[in-house]
Amino acid sequence: MDNHFDLIAIGGGSGGLAIAEKAAAYGQRTAIVESALIGGTCVNVGCVPKKLMWYASEIAQSVRDAPELGIQAEITAIDWPTLVKGREGMIDGIRNYWNGYVETLGITLLKGSARFVDNKTIEVDGEHYSAEHIAIATGGRPIVPPVPGHELGITSDDFFKLEQAPKRVCVIGGGYIGVELAGILNSLGSEVTIVALEPKVLETFDPLISETVKHNLEHEGITLNLPFAVASLEQRDDGIAVINKDGTALTGFDTALWAVGRRANTDALNLEATDIERQPNGIIPTDTFQNTSVAGVYALGDITGRAPLTPVAIAAGRRLAERLFNDQPERHLDYENIPTVVFAHPPVGSVGLTEAQARETGEKITIYQTTFTPMKYALNTREPRTAMKLVCSGENERVVGIHMVGDGVDEMLQGFAVALKMGATKEDFDNTVAIHPVSAEELVTLKEPHTGD
Repeated sequence: MDNHFDLIAIGGGSGGLAIAEKAAAYGQRTAIVESALIGGTCVNVGCVPKKLMWYASEIAQSVRDAPELGIQAEITAIDWPTLVKGREGMIDGIRNYWNGYVETLGITLLKGSARFVDNKTIEVDGEHYSAEHIAIATGGRPIVPPVPGHELGITSDDFFKLEQAPKRVCVIGGGYIGVELAGILNSLGSEVTIVALEPKVLETFDPLISETVKHNLEHEGITLNLPFAVASLEQRDDGIAVINKDGTALTGFDTALWAVGRRANTDALNLEATDIERQPNGIIPTDTFQNTSVAGVYALGDITGRAPLTPVAIAAGRRLAERLFNDQPERHLDYENIPTVVFAHPPVGSVGLTEAQARETGEKITIYQTTFTPMKYALNTREPRTAMKLVCSGENERVVGIHMVGDGVDEMLQGFAVALKMGATKEDFDNTVAIHPVSAEELVTLKEPHTGD
């Protein structure tokens, strides 16, 4: 076997598959190294199974809402094993597709863990492989703090191994993953508490989002204990106790779920044998073109520390392949104005600058925002709050930030993100005829600037 390739992608997740697929299509001899399951986090323990669980939880909540609209429906039971069986069947189908597609493209799939031997050579299961170009796309893994009793908690990966719905859950962490899994568990019948070191959930988002999500979480019956610095977990007679550094404790949980962030999966790569720079947190720095500190070695996705989102890794991988193998020397991903969604209940959508970030530019900033209960809940006593904000910059009020919480914002954001990326102004939004009655019309009918009063 010839062990030299044009491209080796280390990691068979979103970034690795994206660059390998393109490289093979451009006629390059390509290999992927994968130590676990093809598809990476997104397919196996991330976006795809999470969204299926979110859909199930949304339907469960709709059933609870139905009687107030005259539809006599009730939940007699939630069959968790059936949900899991269907979810895993779909994921198996995606994995089977990718395995077959990789084979069809002529990509060599190397099963095992990659370790660098030198700047151009890796070792997989005792065999050495080299390449003109090596793309590292090994993703991340959940962080579990080394506090006493940490092993009593499960991670977001372990969430997808649950065979039954837990009764009482403490979600440790108020970011993306914590908010999403808390909402799913709550809607599927678990009693949920969120604790987090930060004083508010989704702290890195615009305050309108954070405040609205807090309201909605509490409105749905989720208990928030913020801030809360977890010092240890203990197994007690009544269940797991989550203990604060001040000595106070929350008790009686059958499940504690760590959702305190993720770490770059680069520790096992033996980068010490190379000149590839790696930061103490595992991040591999890259320039605009995904280049690492070693020529011919690139990093993609979560391990770069920039916008850890599946579509970002895919886009970066495809553009890198086009630059390397399709005569587009300036091709690269623009990391500005990347839209993102949090699948809370209801979901969150955000693109561009927060209000605080916009004000730091020194430009004249104008804010337009609204908060309301959408028509879907007009006949319902459950009234999740919808909120929308436009952040506009300069005299011409170019839209530089869009921040939303509410039913459907996950779908509507994609089109509005195009408008923002193209430099649309508030006047462009105003000149767009509204669709009525939908929540999205609010973004093109906002009138008076928000003064903050």
